[in-house]
Amino acid sequence: MAGLAAAFGSGAMTNTIADIEKADVILVAGSNTTENHPVLSAFVKRAVSFKGTKLIVADPRRIKLTTFADKWLRPNLGTDVAWINGLMHVIIKENLYDSKFIEERTENFEELKKTLEKYTPDYVESITGIPAGEIIEAARLYAGAEKGSILYCMGITQHTTGTDNVKSLANLAMLCGNLGIEGGGVNPLRGQNNVQGACDMGGLPNVYSGYQPVTDPEIRKKMETAWGVDGLPEKPGLVVTDMIPKAHSGDIKALYIIGENPLVSDPDLSHVETSFKHLDFLVVQDIFLTETAQMADVVLPSTCFAEKDGTFSNTERRVQRVRKAIDPPGEAWADWKIICEVSTRMGYEMNYESAEAIMEEIASVTPSYAGITYDRIEKEGIHWPCPTPDHPGTPVLHIGKFTRGLGHFHAIDYMPPAELADDEYPLYLTTGRLLYQYHTGTMTMKSDGLNEKAPKCYVEISPQDAKRFDLKDGSPVKVASRRGEITADVKVSEMAVDGTIFIPFHYAQAAANRLTNAKLDPIAKIPEYKVCAVKISKAA
Repeated sequence: MAGLAAAFGSGAMTNTIADIEKADVILVAGSNTTENHPVLSAFVKRAVSFKGTKLIVADPRRIKLTTFADKWLRPNLGTDVAWINGLMHVIIKENLYDSKFIEERTENFEELKKTLEKYTPDYVESITGIPAGEIIEAARLYAGAEKGSILYCMGITQHTTGTDNVKSLANLAMLCGNLGIEGGGVNPLRGQNNVQGACDMGGLPNVYSGYQPVTDPEIRKKMETAWGVDGLPEKPGLVVTDMIPKAHSGDIKALYIIGENPLVSDPDLSHVETSFKHLDFLVVQDIFLTETAQMADVVLPSTCFAEKDGTFSNTERRVQRVRKAIDPPGEAWADWKIICEVSTRMGYEMNYESAEAIMEEIASVTPSYAGITYDRIEKEGIHWPCPTPDHPGTPVLHIGKFTRGLGHFHAIDYMPPAELADDEYPLYLTTGRLLYQYHTGTMTMKSDGLNEKAPKCYVEISPQDAKRFDLKDGSPVKVASRRGEITADVKVSEMAVDGTIFIPFHYAQAAANRLTNAKLDPIAKIPEYKVCAVKISKAA
């Protein structure tokens, strides 16, 4: 989350995965951890089962992790700021906060207190649907921990108030002094392999590698010198969710897409398809002929993880080696080699001998990676920031002080989702992932075993709603939003909450993102995948 970069390590985990087992209390919010991060969820389950750790789960669905939880908060969709504020209201009212930490390491506490005054348990219940007593008990449980760890995922970020949600969790952690300690922290779980590394390398339009702002003239000068160029742009570029509308309007004429399949993964897919048709030129670089690649004018075949050398930076900021195990098929090249060739033919010569040579350049221009070399990570990875060759790396961020100095409390009010249910669209839709399929299925749907386990899309609905709409388990239904419609089979499930349906987004044939809302968080520019209004009817 760009808005938190200064204080919270650019949206990275502040602590390590192993640290989860050192927590006294774990709060998991907006993360179906057992299905989306199965390896990491084992740490949570082990902590609860064998180490006496208490677990609070905040999720509208009865996910697997709720069976391990001491406290399950079931909020209405898109009400995260309200329930987090409710916890903090109780913690302040009952004097359970860490006054020493607040005094020495934070600012703006009084403003926060003022904003929280109205978030009484009863008021919070009226917004979130979580019983007032549950809010009080969860607040006492989290505040009573010597070490409290917060884990969150896209159930927190994929909202028009995603940045507010993350800042609210950061407020909660600071309020109880749970930053800069082992077993504590605010820990976003990255949704895909090397998402962290892509962000670290400047795969965001407002920063160079290591989150160095493009608006800083000194940093621009440093990069110009390193790359032998003049006049690097002073303004940030566009985020993906800004590019699609500009393709639609004709402001963007060409797109070059690497390792992404927006024609299944982007919200309001009908609009995305039309936008792509307005392009003059589309290049897709990928390992398979995805739905997006099928529309491309040029497809550049690239290598998969097992066919190349390099590094991945994982969800806990650990930079690790990946080594070539097999030769790539056909004419597939490593991504870096393709990019170098394209750049050279466009007039800027890029020559590197190897992936290691690129890593050496990364270290030379990126303070947080400056001490990381292939030799040092030959056997075990290193957590950034690692500023010098003799630095051991930083498993836990913010020990002693925050990057920005004092941790800033953000006084945040609850705002409802961009789209609310009404008489015409009486149900809410939320989307997510399944254990057996991954993202848009580019790889997993080529595995017979996985397809046997999760062969097609479905609409998860509560028994009460199934009765209300006269729907039978396994029967086909039509789901429509203001943007489109799909047909899939009903799955009547106790996991679902009344008034809300769940659809996995992996399946192009019944793409949940035909329905989702493209309204954006104004700061992080993330779409509101997690809540929109829909109607449901029996399919013909």
